[in-house]
Amino acid sequence: FDLIVGNFANCDMVGHTGNFDSTVKAVEVVDECVGKVLEAVKETGAVALVTADHGNAEEMFDPELNEPKTAHTTNPVHLFYVGDDAGDVRLKQGGILSDIAPTILYLLGIEKPEDMTADNLIRD
Repeated sequence: FDLIVGNFANCDMVGHTGNFDSTVKAVEVVDECVGKVLEAVKETGAVALVTADHGNAEEMFDPELNEPKTAHTTNPVHLFYVGDDAGDVRLKQGGILSDIAPTILYLLGIEKPEDMTADNLIRD
């Protein structure tokens, strides 16, 4: 395959329950699963982008309301590039979610359509 897209929704879905211990377990399971995916990426010489569309599990308590936080957060979400050439790849700072699509197109060697206004996050 030229492209595989995956989604581990565990942290988000369990985070909505407000149950701290269950959310920690969800994060641990996703960490293990992502680790397996990245091992396969390394073994095959592929490239992976790892990110999220929002936060949730990283902020489980609302100190102002003194109750569990069960909603999405607006904290910055990182983009990680994983591949044999990762040491040579520099990502632009301050990207947004819509920048992921042109970044994937760049990695696939596909020209970005004119009507796509977002930016490739890999610096040339």
